[in-house]
Amino acid sequence: MNKEELIQKAIQARDNAYTPYSKFNVGCALLLKDGSVIIGANIENASYGLTNCAERSALFAAYSKGYRQDDILSMAIVGDTDKFISPCGACRQVISELVNEKTAIYLSNLNNDLKEVNKHDLLPFSFTNKDMEK
Repeated sequence: MNKEELIQKAIQARDNAYTPYSKFNVGCALLLKDGSVIIGANIENASYGLTNCAERSALFAAYSKGYRQDDILSMAIVGDTDKFISPCGACRQVISELVNEKTAIYLSNLNNDLKEVNKHDLLPFSFTNKDMEK
């Protein structure tokens, strides 16, 4: 599957979003080593702190199925934004731990604007388990 096809899966995932408050749908699609694609959408809650973003929804679904960071080849994130979408800070932190350095991350929008990054581009000074070592 090429990046354009994965981005289309992320666009389709947006249809599953539950956004009664913001009306801002986001979709995410993960391409896995075995050829599987796992999608996620943002799910809002009246208590905003309990809202889950599309990126975390997809990653948590993959991990719940037993996949791990080396299984994730690429990730596409799409929103209806003026330029390519940018993940929130919480998602950047989760992405930094749950994907590896080689995972291609495609940031896009409904206008086909595209920026390819990796986890270090998103969060260059991420907090990791090494920060907890004495």
